[in-house]
Amino acid sequence: MTIAISMKVNDGIVLASDSAATIMGRFPNGAEGVINIYENANKIFNLYKGYPVGAITWGSGSIGQSSISTLAKDFRNLIKDDSEYKIDINNYSIEDIAKKFKKFIYDEHYLKEFKEWKVKPALGFMIVGYSSDQPLAEEWKIDVINGDCPVPYRIRQQNEIGITWNGEIEAINRVYLGFGTKLPFILQKAGLDNTKIEEIKTLCRKNLTVPMVMPPMPIQDAIDLAIYLVEITIRFARFAPGAPTVGGPIEVAAITKHEGFKWVLRKHYYDENLNQIIRRD
Repeated sequence: MTIAISMKVNDGIVLASDSAATIMGRFPNGAEGVINIYENANKIFNLYKGYPVGAITWGSGSIGQSSISTLAKDFRNLIKDDSEYKIDINNYSIEDIAKKFKKFIYDEHYLKEFKEWKVKPALGFMIVGYSSDQPLAEEWKIDVINGDCPVPYRIRQQNEIGITWNGEIEAINRVYLGFGTKLPFILQKAGLDNTKIEEIKTLCRKNLTVPMVMPPMPIQDAIDLAIYLVEITIRFARFAPGAPTVGGPIEVAAITKHEGFKWVLRKHYYDENLNQIIRRD
């Protein structure tokens, strides 16, 4: 699992994630399932270098022999040169990029790799950023559930703000919404019908949700909040019963209208001291 956060305020979008990756594959005996869980996966991507377009992923950390990170970078190369996927950087939309990304990841890779699997792995993406000549950012979601993937859909309108979290959602549900994912089940066990359960969930959201995200929130405060929510999810997974499925270094990127895609926190393959800046005066 993972935790993948997209937070939208008026000044831009913050993407934040952990680094745990679940690698799916086939064992020598033909069984399908989790091969391993690693703690240094890359889940946040700048989908077009130098432009305010990003993505974040959760679910399966690989498709076949390739990590999701490698596939995202393959797509990044295609949209520069390939005639089928090429993006006109002077006239593009986040929706168009999301649709092309869905075709590349799902139609061309996921379906081919997992078509014989009885239980197909879940996989998801948020494609976010600024369409050309647009004043506010957008968020488009791609969901692969039970092997099916509908067209990408917009999470919220351009003039709306908010936060979306995917993957291991329990900790943030409890902190942000005020109730856990098992509340409907408990209410059902208590004898309530679905109509009453939905009514109670609506009341809980209205009265228990803590409004942490505000439209004029500075991007730095949005960054701090995103880091906090990833941290509590990692610690929740660590101390809750069962194997921790969220962990590793935290990565954060911010996408703003004027600064574009900027890394805030990012893993390094080796110590930064080995990467000294060379000044040429």
